[in-house]
Amino acid sequence: MSKITKTAVVSVVGRPNVGKSTMTNKLVGQKVAIVSNKPQTTRTRITGVLSRGETQYVFLDTPGLHRPRSRLGDYMCKVVTDTVSEVDVAALVVEPIAHIGAAEQSLIDQIKRHKMPSILVINKIDTVRKEELLAVIAVYAAAHEFDAVVPVSARTGEGLDDFLAEVDGYAIEGPQLFPDNMISDQPERQLAAEIIREKMLRLLEREVPHGVAVGIERWREREDGLIEINAVIYCEKNSHKGIIIGKQGKMLGEIGRQARTDIERMLDARVFLELWVKVKEGWRNNQYQMRNFGYEEI
Repeated sequence: MSKITKTAVVSVVGRPNVGKSTMTNKLVGQKVAIVSNKPQTTRTRITGVLSRGETQYVFLDTPGLHRPRSRLGDYMCKVVTDTVSEVDVAALVVEPIAHIGAAEQSLIDQIKRHKMPSILVINKIDTVRKEELLAVIAVYAAAHEFDAVVPVSARTGEGLDDFLAEVDGYAIEGPQLFPDNMISDQPERQLAAEIIREKMLRLLEREVPHGVAVGIERWREREDGLIEINAVIYCEKNSHKGIIIGKQGKMLGEIGRQARTDIERMLDARVFLELWVKVKEGWRNNQYQMRNFGYEEI
């Protein structure tokens, strides 16, 4: 029987590429959000769930706050701003740099406006000397009185237990929100689509990945345990289609091979993955098509 008696809902916010998704995955103990070194990897709000002891921690991993250049960008920024005000505590994740950028200042202003409890999380501490953190802490302390400051390395896991200890103070007594064995509210189809998109982010040229979306057209579980998945990669230009497929289909084959490996690990089952590529020009500025790809109002 579950021992959960308290829950804490945490928004994980920050600029692109500060390590929000890596941190969420590390806390949950399994991949629920895709990761790459390209900005705006996360497009929508992703829920990661950790049930430990008497507390269930619910982490809302959000897109990086940036200057939008499309309807999709507008949607991603709205996800961030809406999420800040809906939780028990906001975790502002920043890099160990003694400077507050426009994105960080905007998020601090929202935290102040909503009078939100907040924790400053300084990530990537494994990349700097410990004494350098004092200047970072001083700059942010002058901008806002955070309830706590926690230096962490999302990559190694250093400091994450300290972060959870701080979050414990915001846990509210009441029924748990998710079953004990649930780590995300995303369906398996959506997780598989995101894994495919992650591989494109890692393998393709810089301008291509932001113009792609992935739709799962068919998902069949056979009696012998094999899961057959047919997925369509949508891109905005014919030239991008050629890049995604690659010479003699080699790039598409590599995307499929890497994605299948991760999907099999996620599902703990053998997978047959078939990928197709289609062009949908300007889908990032088409509200109807965005909705079809799952980017709806939250």
